[in-house]
Amino acid sequence: MSVLSRFLTSRWGPIVTGAAVGVLSPLLVKLGNPGNMGVCVVCFNRDIAGALGLHRAGLVQYIRPEIIGFVLGALIAALVFREFKPRTGSAPFVRFLLGMFSVFGALVFLGCPWRAYLRLAGGDWNAILGIVGLVAGIGIGVLFLRFGFSLGRSNPAPRALGWLMPAAMVVLLVLLILAPQFGRDADGNAVGPIFFSSKGPGSQHAPLLISLAVGLFVGFLAQRSRFCTVGAVRDAIILRSTHLLYGVLALIVLAFITNLILGQFKPGFANQPVAHTDALWNFGGMVLAGLAFTLAGGCPGRQLFLSGEGDGDAAMFVSGMIIGAGFAHTYTMASSPAGVGAFGPIAVAIGLAFCIVIGLTMRGVKA
Repeated sequence: MSVLSRFLTSRWGPIVTGAAVGVLSPLLVKLGNPGNMGVCVVCFNRDIAGALGLHRAGLVQYIRPEIIGFVLGALIAALVFREFKPRTGSAPFVRFLLGMFSVFGALVFLGCPWRAYLRLAGGDWNAILGIVGLVAGIGIGVLFLRFGFSLGRSNPAPRALGWLMPAAMVVLLVLLILAPQFGRDADGNAVGPIFFSSKGPGSQHAPLLISLAVGLFVGFLAQRSRFCTVGAVRDAIILRSTHLLYGVLALIVLAFITNLILGQFKPGFANQPVAHTDALWNFGGMVLAGLAFTLAGGCPGRQLFLSGEGDGDAAMFVSGMIIGAGFAHTYTMASSPAGVGAFGPIAVAIGLAFCIVIGLTMRGVKA
């Protein structure tokens, strides 16, 4: 185990993790996941929010096993390598709100940083402006960091706190397997408590056990390698370090090659799966997402992995993402292949204002 740990924490760790995501994500698409969405942390949390009835967009409701696997895989790695360290107290409510606003921006674009790179590797050129926006948002966040932005120090917490998010994931897995239903209303609509899409992206999914296994595997690797798609750009700007960036490059290259092999590479702007062609808001949505992720300390995948190793503040961010996804679809902030949602631009503007205020005012806090 010590040899494996040293390897995964070396410069090869992020590369191996990125390569694994790059290969496995297109394979999940081949096995049933939505196109160019083998893994999308934000979209999958949105699907979970729908499955729990937090929104009633019938096309995007499913408990995604990959998300469950990410947390539990990170938990296993943290326990094996003695890094399960429950902690909290680093501005948890601010992190919750950052989680909400990051999702607003990502759902205007229609994807998290992981999916932005996977969309690019699948030939979706709309992702280019999304990635440019992501880098711009991270760059703004870096400016705040350089001027002293901090969410403060986290402190050791009771061991029970660290188990809450993994326990929640186990509950989700049980609900996915049992799929409890209380029946239907007078109009024939399911009344829950768990909802599943019968058509649309929510109805498209790889077999449960395969999806769960992929999540566990990636979660294990990512916890050890500290894989983070936002931290990769942040560290390249601040530290001139490419340690994590090579992992992102491995993800893109391996996903591109795998898509070619599977016949899933379809270049162009129009008619891409679960995407729209509004250049301004593809860019703007990801500016907000990149800024919020940077202020919170990592991409959505990284937040899941941290919550698996006992970080209660990361768990608050993840909770914010799920609740935010519910708001985004309930109040028409999320985009669709038809275009940007009616209130998506307003949500982005409010989110940017919030992040700028937080970035300017939360300075000088001892970290």
